Amino acid sequence: MTDANDGLTMVDAINRALHEVMAEDDSTAVMGQDVGVNGGVFRVTEGLIDDYGAARVIDTPLAESGIVGLAIGMAMNGARPIAEMQFSGFSYYALAQIENHAARIRWRTRGAHTVPLVIRMPYGAGVRALEHHSESREVFYGHMPGLKTVIPATPARAHALLHAAIRDPDPVIFMEPKAVYRQMREPIADDAEPAQIGTSRVVRRGKDLTLVSYGAMLHRALEAAETLAAEDIDIEVIDIETIAPLDAETIATSVGQTGRLLIVNEAPPSYGAAGEIAMRVIEQEFYALRVPIRRVCGWDVHVPFFAREQTYLPSVDRIRGAARAMMAD
Repeated sequence: MTDANDGLTMVDAINRALHEVMAEDDSTAVMGQDVGVNGGVFRVTEGLIDDYGAARVIDTPLAESGIVGLAIGMAMNGARPIAEMQFSGFSYYALAQIENHAARIRWRTRGAHTVPLVIRMPYGAGVRALEHHSESREVFYGHMPGLKTVIPATPARAHALLHAAIRDPDPVIFMEPKAVYRQMREPIADDAEPAQIGTSRVVRRGKDLTLVSYGAMLHRALEAAETLAAEDIDIEVIDIETIAPLDAETIATSVGQTGRLLIVNEAPPSYGAAGEIAMRVIEQEFYALRVPIRRVCGWDVHVPFFAREQTYLPSVDRIRGAARAMMAD
């Protein structure tokens, strides 16, 4: 593990959280393709097998449905498994296990059984991977009753949210923006507290416009907000962190003060998280809106190959342009 005083990347922070929970709780176990001997394709699980052995850091066959099915059985019998999908695009092979079993067991048994399971998966574009390694399909999981869907944006929040996810009694989909894996470093205190799942964070205060984002796009949203400050456009930025359950109240409260809402994410716009966030605000603060809500998203196409990948993603310029247009309306 990297010394916390050096500042940790998101990879380091997640690795540290895994070390901490496995040291504290013998019921925790990590499983997935290449998580043990190889330390994971992104080295997130590096060193775990050396400290906790192959019985708790399990290299599985290449079978996502089997990985999640095994983890569900373990969770129902007293363990706290942490399953890794090597890329989020591969998690679709486990959708039947996730939707039909993990998400339903508490409801199906009327609370007699819970599934304290975390399914980690790298997601998102921006690292020149192939298109089936680069998608943002968080709404698949946010749409399923019984699941919680968490997306950290920084190393410190990844550390805090993973601790919270592992302690949660219900299944949590933990989506890691791989574009941020080694993009930045943050110090994490030795006594850092777990986060609270289902709570948004106001990461920048402002009075003119509310800008909502999450994951890797939060950093572009913040960059746009900082540069627009030179134009006397004062933007409040909210990191929602949890797709489900969604903390709409924090967003609505901000919009009630600013009168403007701009939503930024890299997923396709149709039937996406941006539309759900907009509708929640309309339901709660419609009469506070001074101008129509806008969104800056990816496009309703597959993520293109390397030469056009950045054209697909919301750029700082697109975000600034949308904010300027809303202030001019």
